[in-house]
Amino acid sequence: MKFSTKLLLCTMMLMAAVLGFSGFYFVNYVFESSLEREIQQALDESSILRFAFETAALNVPAKYDVLPDGSVFQIASNMETGSQGAGRLLRITDEEGNVLYASEEFAADGSLLVKTEEGTKTYRVIGEGENFYIHTSSVVNALDRILFLETLKDVSEVFQERGLGFSVYRRLTILMLVLGTVIMHFISSWLTRPVRFLTRATKRMAAGEYSYRAKKVSRDELGALTGDFNRMAAALEENIGRLEEEIQAREDFVGAFAHELKTPLTSIIGYADMLRSRKLDEEKSFLSANYIYTEGKRLEAMSIRLLDIIVTRRGEVELTEVPVKTLFDYLKDMFSVREDMDYRFTYEEGTVRAEARLIETVLVNLLDNACKASEPGSRIEVDGRKEGDGYRFTVRDYGLGIPKKEQARITQAFYMVDKSRSRSKNGAGLGLALCAEILALHASRLEIESTPGEGSRIGFLLQTTEWS
Repeated sequence: MKFSTKLLLCTMMLMAAVLGFSGFYFVNYVFESSLEREIQQALDESSILRFAFETAALNVPAKYDVLPDGSVFQIASNMETGSQGAGRLLRITDEEGNVLYASEEFAADGSLLVKTEEGTKTYRVIGEGENFYIHTSSVVNALDRILFLETLKDVSEVFQERGLGFSVYRRLTILMLVLGTVIMHFISSWLTRPVRFLTRATKRMAAGEYSYRAKKVSRDELGALTGDFNRMAAALEENIGRLEEEIQAREDFVGAFAHELKTPLTSIIGYADMLRSRKLDEEKSFLSANYIYTEGKRLEAMSIRLLDIIVTRRGEVELTEVPVKTLFDYLKDMFSVREDMDYRFTYEEGTVRAEARLIETVLVNLLDNACKASEPGSRIEVDGRKEGDGYRFTVRDYGLGIPKKEQARITQAFYMVDKSRSRSKNGAGLGLALCAEILALHASRLEIESTPGEGSRIGFLLQTTEWS
């Protein structure tokens, strides 16, 4: 069952209950008020009739010590037909219960007389067929004779009005429920409109349409829910896009890895086959062995760097306080034996939070790439300086440079700007990818500034501790 239908049914059930109880209370309240008014009027009329009877009894000739039955009949008859008692039913009964006078239609029993005492007025509401009456009883003291005066007042109209009130209210309730159902149908549809939009968006996203967004049509809690849903959908779309990019990157990685393996292996197999299948002179044998050695070293470097990338991605580093001087001393010792470039090291004293071996790997790879991008004898600058709350390392070369469109891709595994030049220098396109992975573990990243033909400046920023 739809939520809008549930809302409609619950509302109409509540509305029916409220209208039913309130209608019953209202009609019954009007009825009881009218009946109470009729009862009070009947009691007042009974008092008037009693007073009139006692007054009439005083006018009976004095020769009677006790009011005779004939006089009682005559007085009662006059009261019933007179102006004061017109339209009323009367009955006069003596102390022994003998009826001295009774209207023709007076059909009430005498059970009320038992409860009637002198100085009191008693009443009850009785029904005779389809008619209802107020039956009153009071004591009349006339010429030392105790009599009982009973009256019947027809109040059938009051009961008929109650029945008519219930009938009218039932019809009105049914009409209000029908109108309320129509109105609540539109209201519930309007209130649940955001839910329908969310349901539609959920189905379309489940079908793979991740760019679809739910329409926001209100500013209440459902509107806020729609906004949260759309933000969740955007995050989901972004994550799915990222996963697709990662899958594509892995496929590209596997393809590039297979291609990079194929080239040196082809050379190694070809020259090895030449060496074993024919007799070569000393110079050709040396060249063949040198090709095999060179390509083997390239495979070794590629496998070591690839393994470092895999290990780095899976592991967590333990950061310690590393003096900057230690890192620069390591670089000087490693590259001082190489005279192919003009290396210049400048730095400020300081301490960084890092894993020393991994940061050394980053700096060595940056220097190695700078060498590959530069002509022999070119100047390569390695700089270290404090910057705000961190310490910045920068490697600057004056070589080929990197085109703007290539700069965003050079940290991808096996990606090389100049493949022929990189392979000639045993490059495999894994150095900067490894650097990016290591720096990510240090909450840092590579910052690249490069202009083709003018060289490149590649650096990164590390968190510092206390200054030395």
